[in-house]
Amino acid sequence: MNTPRIVIVGAGFGGLQVAQSLANSGADIYLIDRHNYHTFVPLLYQVATSQLEPEYIAYPIRTILRRFSGKRYQHKPKTRFVWGEVQRIDFAAQIVQTDDCAIAYDFLVIATGSKTQYLGVTGAAEYAFPMRTLAEAVKLRNQILSCLQLASQESDPDIRQQLLTFTIVGGGATGVEMAGAVIEMLRGKLRQDYPTLDLKQVRLIVIHSGDRLLGEFSQKLGIYTYRKLTKLGVEIYLQSRVNQVTKTSVHLHNNEIIPSATVIWTAGLEANFPPTSADISTAKKGKLLVHPTLQLLEHPNVYAIGDLAYVEQNNTPLSGVAPEALQQGVTVAGNIQQQLRGKSPQPFSYFNKGRLAIIGCYSGVGKIGNFEFTGFLAWLMWLAVHLVYLPGYRSRLLVLLTWLYTYLLNDRAVRLILPISDIENHERSSN
Repeated sequence: MNTPRIVIVGAGFGGLQVAQSLANSGADIYLIDRHNYHTFVPLLYQVATSQLEPEYIAYPIRTILRRFSGKRYQHKPKTRFVWGEVQRIDFAAQIVQTDDCAIAYDFLVIATGSKTQYLGVTGAAEYAFPMRTLAEAVKLRNQILSCLQLASQESDPDIRQQLLTFTIVGGGATGVEMAGAVIEMLRGKLRQDYPTLDLKQVRLIVIHSGDRLLGEFSQKLGIYTYRKLTKLGVEIYLQSRVNQVTKTSVHLHNNEIIPSATVIWTAGLEANFPPTSADISTAKKGKLLVHPTLQLLEHPNVYAIGDLAYVEQNNTPLSGVAPEALQQGVTVAGNIQQQLRGKSPQPFSYFNKGRLAIIGCYSGVGKIGNFEFTGFLAWLMWLAVHLVYLPGYRSRLLVLLTWLYTYLLNDRAVRLILPISDIENHERSSN
């Protein structure tokens, strides 16, 4: 009997978890990703705000897989990494076509995650700054530091104010985290870099279409977040929508125009999956419809997980956070092994261990079970949880030391404005 071949597309949280759970299953595992590293996406905003080096939150995929294989497959690993961009998935032939090769599969797991959704807003794709990749985070860091540099040399007060206005579109966890991090950045020793600049002139604006921030949390925690950010000097526009983004401004639905040189887009995500040989059933935001077992409706040997899959629990769609993807990865690995034994796969059930969000300036919000809490405890727990999930002992040590440096000395050490062409070339070379 031929050894079964399982192909996993995407080395995010879910894809890596599937590979880890199947490492000693006896099957041949192929993990495909367009980068040769795993990006710890929850900490991208800290790269964008000069707190962490990009390399601290990127970890070589081959190193991770080497640890999965263990001593049993030390000389002939059963899990192989393929560095490439998936061009097409042929369901009929059961082949994944990359830019370099074609890989046949018996079982396929699609875990390609999400991409920025601009919601049809004119100019957003051209002028707003998303934050989904390392290159985008560094590009945003360049923009923030460049605006401060230019403002310190600008004599026209209107242009200077425009350079010092930072607008965040989206009031979910990413938008709130970004707002808090920018405030921390401006309150630190950064002001000593620009002695001629009055950083009190900085306007930090959050525009959110909902009636409260952090819609995934309770109303109580959303109100706490609103009050905390407002106290820190953040201007918050609730129930507001952006109609247009230009290089120098943001246009709202009520015809208000906000002069702003930096628009940070955290408002929406949509499923990101490669072209396929046949149509697949989709739900809102382009997510793939799956059975409760996480199998595609049309293909029982193909699974979708993470941001890519539309999964409901108790008639409520899952939000696509990392813990969900990790648990889905375990379920999919178990279901594939069930199918290999000739048994039926089991439905996925998400166990919610709790939610945390960091606001910045030593405060956060959280919910574990029925217990809600705010302030320093939530902030500290958020840091601890993310430090534990960050792959690699070296990365954890470097991030911990950087956090200690940042919070004890009130300084941001990574204030480099790098040639963006170098970063984009590096990103393309990983595709």
